[in-house]
Amino acid sequence: MESVQDRVIAIIAEQAVLDVADVKMDSTLEDLGIDSLGLVESIFAIEEAFDISVPFNANEPSQSDFDISSVAAIVRAVEGLVAGKAQ
Repeated sequence: MESVQDRVIAIIAEQAVLDVADVKMDSTLEDLGIDSLGLVESIFAIEEAFDISVPFNANEPSQSDFDISSVAAIVRAVEGLVAGKAQ
């Protein structure tokens, strides 16, 4: 089964129009060329893929509980949401 990390990276790679191999855990969305619209689309895709609700406010990203500082941070945040849903 595909891990949360693999699926999140695949979604981000798709939004960035990059190869999965080019998306590193320490990359920021800015490094990958993902703008605010791409970020919102990525969040929607993540919500759909994992059937979760991401606590992200596109109007005030810094006020969100969802850490988007790097690919690794996003993966950790999604893993937490998926684990929370499973309980």
